Amino acid sequence: VQLQASGGGLVQAGGSLRLSCQASGIPFSSNDMYWYRQAPGKQRELVAGITSGGSTTYGGSVKGRFTISRDNAEKTVYLQMNNLKPEDTAAYYCKALYYPNYWGQGTQVTVSS
Repeated sequence: VQLQASGGGLVQAGGSLRLSCQASGIPFSSNDMYWYRQAPGKQRELVAGITSGGSTTYGGSVKGRFTISRDNAEKTVYLQMNNLKPEDTAAYYCKALYYPNYWGQGTQVTVSS
């Protein structure tokens, strides 16, 4: 099982980034997929989720700014992040519903004020 997250970087407040997470070794299309984030000294928190059928859910702090999507043919889940804020600074990880112990290496997002 591999969950390869990418697309992070340094961006100014108000900017945008698009994260990608390519999965391998799992039946991607039948898995709900999630994005989590963890800031230094804080607990990991759910950012967004998308079911196998395409229904989405978002954490309260990102609702209206972030959009999760998936491409089953590419086995990839995306997170479009707009109007980024310094408090969005964190390492971002993707996770598959039926493989809860696999987090991948994550991708760092840093938002400067």
